[in-house]
Amino acid sequence: MVAYQGTGGPLVDAQNIVAGYLPGINILHGCSLTAYPGELVGIIGPNGAGKSTLLKALFGLVPVRDGQVMLGGEDITNLKANKLVQAGVGFVPQTNNVFPSLTIQENMQMGLFLRPKKVSERLDAMYDLFPVLSERRGQRAGGLSGGERQSLAMARALMMEPSVLLLDEPSAGLSPVRQDETFLRTRKINRTGVTVIMVEQNARRCLQICDRGYVLDQGRNSHTGTGRELADDPKVIELYLGTLAADVQAENAAGEARPHPE
Repeated sequence: MVAYQGTGGPLVDAQNIVAGYLPGINILHGCSLTAYPGELVGIIGPNGAGKSTLLKALFGLVPVRDGQVMLGGEDITNLKANKLVQAGVGFVPQTNNVFPSLTIQENMQMGLFLRPKKVSERLDAMYDLFPVLSERRGQRAGGLSGGERQSLAMARALMMEPSVLLLDEPSAGLSPVRQDETFLRTRKINRTGVTVIMVEQNARRCLQICDRGYVLDQGRNSHTGTGRELADDPKVIELYLGTLAADVQAENAAGEARPHPE
């Protein structure tokens, strides 16, 4: 399978996905998601809604029992993860996302084992994007903070120059300052042309930066729209945003023409 070359249609088109971990027990009950080239798509919802399961189903880590996943017009349903990487899909899991016994640079080199001739070029690009990694490239990953590990995991996934990057709760467990850095960096990565599909528990920040969002509930699509539309939707506010709603609305009102953060 070749990497996505551009068709004018959706980059990722997942329709009516039914999936689960155990035989006979489904977590997703017909979820659908579409992401166009260059979009940043957020997936939010309550705990247990199936957000991470949907992301893993897209990446071939959870068996899809019904429905279809398309990448640039090609059927990739249940394609193995290594084949998806070759096709231009990167995935950053929430936990266990670095090799702790390897150095920062060795971790990043592992992300490009399929194209060894491009390692030097891609390392330079990633060190420009993640300066903190450049300063500590010889340090073992096991000694990094949570935010630094997340940066390293993103950098390793980007080594293969994916057309789409799947992020599973990139801000989980980070301090507020590190969370803000992660969201800003995610938008910066997206602005390089990489389509990003991001699962997030921090609904407020996710809706602030995403182009479009999906709200899942009990393994099904509940609401969809632009980040601002979802943040202003009374039902979404009441059911999913809770105490964060007032902050979202206040920021929207204060910055009607506010550009995306750099």
